[in-house]
Amino acid sequence: MEDLRRQYGNLPPVDDSDLAENPIDQFKLWFQQATEIESFDWFEPNVMTLATASKSGEVSARIVLLKGVDDDGLIFFTNYDSSKGKQLAENPRAAIVMHWPMLERQVRSEGEVERVSRSYSERYFHSRPRGSQIGAAVSPQSEPIADRQTLEDMAAELERAHANQPIPLPDNWGGFRIKPFRFEFWQGQKNRLHDRFLYEKENGVWGRSRLAP
Repeated sequence: MEDLRRQYGNLPPVDDSDLAENPIDQFKLWFQQATEIESFDWFEPNVMTLATASKSGEVSARIVLLKGVDDDGLIFFTNYDSSKGKQLAENPRAAIVMHWPMLERQVRSEGEVERVSRSYSERYFHSRPRGSQIGAAVSPQSEPIADRQTLEDMAAELERAHANQPIPLPDNWGGFRIKPFRFEFWQGQKNRLHDRFLYEKENGVWGRSRLAP
């Protein structure tokens, strides 16, 4: 492992003047560039690591998919009774990391978390493949189950119960919006002299600074 290393610097250094004043705008730009270059055959550009913590400070992290960006923040969907859902109910703050290796870029963000509206969740839920809707509806996410057949049977029963009908949005499933107060943009450079830019919101205004790598 000690010998595993690579040289960065395939893209030119980032100048402060290259960055948008609002980090959401900068994020959208980098995300769009990632979708244009990353191959969906092996990588999903909207993959992000989501870290949450309980009220007592127990920290958990897992991979989720970013499913929306608006002026207020970053949106993902989950079961509200899952481990992350319960932690966010106790402690409504989260941190995310996104990594785009082909571009040698990372984005980190931290913020407060709120649920999106039920109508927003319902609209997204019914845009998913039917099988995904059924899976989300029947899974008691993060809870122990006897075996895989249990899930298969629950999915088959729900399909039978709603044959030729829409799958209802479960009451315990929907979206969260991370409302950022901090964003960091990282781009790899030669000799580990990476570019790092930190945006922080204070009194509703975004400030920006360059950080040492």
